Amino acid sequence: MARVDPALAAARAAVRAELGDLARSGELSPGGLVLVACSGGADSLALAAAAALERTRVGRSVRAPGFAVRVGAVVVDHGMQAGSADVAAQAAARCRDLGLDPVLVRGVRVDAGPGSTGPEGAARAARYAALDGAAEETGAVAVLLGHTLDDQAESVLLGLARGSGARSLAGMPRRRGRYVRPFLGLRRAQTEAVCAAVGVPYWTDPTNLLPDDGAAPGGGVPARTRVRGAVVPVLEAELGPGVVEALARTADQLRDDADVLDALAAELLAAATVALSDTQPTGVRPASDSTRDRGELSDVQLTGARPASDSGLVLDAGPLAAAPAAVRRRALRSAALAVGCPPGATTARHVDALDALVVSWRGQGAVHLPGDARALRACGRLYLRPAEPEPARAAHPPAPTPPLEE
Repeated sequence: MARVDPALAAARAAVRAELGDLARSGELSPGGLVLVACSGGADSLALAAAAALERTRVGRSVRAPGFAVRVGAVVVDHGMQAGSADVAAQAAARCRDLGLDPVLVRGVRVDAGPGSTGPEGAARAARYAALDGAAEETGAVAVLLGHTLDDQAESVLLGLARGSGARSLAGMPRRRGRYVRPFLGLRRAQTEAVCAAVGVPYWTDPTNLLPDDGAAPGGGVPARTRVRGAVVPVLEAELGPGVVEALARTADQLRDDADVLDALAAELLAAATVALSDTQPTGVRPASDSTRDRGELSDVQLTGARPASDSGLVLDAGPLAAAPAAVRRRALRSAALAVGCPPGATTARHVDALDALVVSWRGQGAVHLPGDARALRACGRLYLRPAEPEPARAAHPPAPTPPLEE
């Protein structure tokens, strides 16, 4: 009996479980298409190999023979390194050699200019846009991503270093929408062993390597690379080889907690949202004949029932102030995102300023939010307004603001 490579067996079992879940949920049926996002690295090529081997036995059990599905691949060329087109072409060829079909190569433009979340964030956004487009074009029911246990641990460490909250420390979910990560329980060394077992050469991204000239990490080296090459080895040497697994367990536990808190925050935000017909403040003592002091809100066309592109949000400060801080702050962050604040740029400092409008109101002025949004308090309510379109901003003078609270 031929010996089964343990790394390959683990990879196949991980893919089998995820494809089985898709089948049991009814999303994946015989002949359905699943795509693998492949960069040409060990993680994604190991995933492609395991998916290719499991494609004919989806849902197999002692009671059912299983069925066959199609497995394809999407290779995204970010165009950020010399020779990236050749790397993408080689990755596509290896996917075809593994039997994947269709295999798509998508070139993207990475906009890392002012206002972006940096080169890594901009590349990520461009990559997911390309993957979404490929899935919609081909009718794929899922896109498999090759993130590993090591990637998960690195995400937790980066979140800790940045002072992020529980949602960020929760790392990457096994599934979000069409995206599935079968390898979150596998180490990176296992994916390299899978490639060796199936005889597939893989590419190593030079940005994932620390300088070998003795220079201290930093400078142009991405933060994730520094964590991978310098921080994790020290932690494992000093604290033991189970550090990566422990960090991943922490992410799983925090994700469960964050899911509950996010659900409570969504309920709070819905309860605090004021309907458009109720946004006119009442009971404000006129202080002058100005439009502002008469309490007119012609500049604030806000409602919680419309998308941010239409208007903004009006929130009752009372229910927010009465809620636990962990729930309230999540609700306020969600409100900021709803009026167009970029998630990556909306930090704890911005949430602190919004929270102060609720629990530390001292007559302070408007809060400036990312994406040129604004928030202010008047008459016991918070008004969150998205950025005005450029033509409107240029054509009209600044509009009056809601009346100051007594």
